[in-house]
Amino acid sequence: MRILIVSQYFWPENFRINELVSELTARGHEVVVLTGLPNYPSGRVYAEYQRKPDAFGEFSGASIVRVPIVSRGRNRLQLMLNYLSFVISGSIVAPWKLRGRQIDVIFVFLVSPITASLPALLIGRLKSAPVALWVLDLWPDTLTALGVVRSKLVLSCVGRLVSFIYRRSGRIFVQSRAFVANVARYVEDADRIRYLPGWAEQVFEDGLADSGPPAMDSIGRKFKILFAGNIGEAQDFPAILTAIECLRDRPDIHWIIVGDGRAKPYLEKEVEERKLEALVTLMGRRPIEEMPGLFRAADALLVSLKPDPIFSLTIPGKVQSYLAAGVPLLAMLDGEGARVVAEAYAGFVCPAGDGAELARQAVRLAGTPASERGLMGARGRAYALREFNRSDLVSRLEQDLVGLVRNG
Repeated sequence: MRILIVSQYFWPENFRINELVSELTARGHEVVVLTGLPNYPSGRVYAEYQRKPDAFGEFSGASIVRVPIVSRGRNRLQLMLNYLSFVISGSIVAPWKLRGRQIDVIFVFLVSPITASLPALLIGRLKSAPVALWVLDLWPDTLTALGVVRSKLVLSCVGRLVSFIYRRSGRIFVQSRAFVANVARYVEDADRIRYLPGWAEQVFEDGLADSGPPAMDSIGRKFKILFAGNIGEAQDFPAILTAIECLRDRPDIHWIIVGDGRAKPYLEKEVEERKLEALVTLMGRRPIEEMPGLFRAADALLVSLKPDPIFSLTIPGKVQSYLAAGVPLLAMLDGEGARVVAEAYAGFVCPAGDGAELARQAVRLAGTPASERGLMGARGRAYALREFNRSDLVSRLEQDLVGLVRNG
């Protein structure tokens, strides 16, 4: 197939769409990726891209078409401009850059914002190609959960936009079974909805490193709880900080934050003002290749989301990678994410937003014998390889796309 992938985020940004592109090209498909300039999650265009943009024109045999966008920055106005600029550039610049290319199907990697699918729908009309969405974030509900939009009128307008997008898509893949009912509210034909969860990255399937970087060694023999990923509002760092403060008298428990994001300045400020430096290490953004070693050097892997009904429907993307790493999870989640961790018997779970209970579960896990924690990690890895197998999931997607092209 000749597949156009539309994603506002792509390599060198670290998202699962990168591995999907690699897998599709390895299976013999001709893949073109339409994306913006790499600036997630820091909000600044990557320095390595600015120095040598031509080096980022191809990835695993797929050609990359980039359109100009406003970087995310650190405030909501710039973020809105970032979203809007991709829609405009994707709808005006992209068709010109894609002129003459034959496309059989368009696949949209749809984390926020949902507006990133609008250029795909336009290009689909121009190329007479069906459009499939992979929905990983539910709009307009996420806007409400994060407090971005409170106006009922605006939310109603966004809801109509969501319905417009879903109804014009030939297939809608959702990352959680709990998403199905929400998406079905906006479409006439619920038969077009398919369950497609995320998977653990290839680096975790290939094998696991035995040690982390020197920065982990400097922490010593403390019980290490590691958070890796986006440092944003949805991850509820106020509750995490509450847990850390509750354990001031437990210097043997150390918290490590790996990643970047819009809430990182807040986190840095709070750690300093609350005098938590002895309990917390902020390691910044690290390449995906280092993650297996970092994870294996930790005693527990932390995943969290804010307490909101919409987030209870979500399986955070890091859960699959954490499970595959073979390290126990410490989860402050509700709903689907909590269910997966509990079902895998891979760690301890507490309600979303409950920092005090997170602290209690951290102490409980730290007091669990190493042999039992090893069994938790092994059960998690087995569950990930069984339920979130990358090859099986991509095969399922591939079959669906072939059927969409044939029937389109």
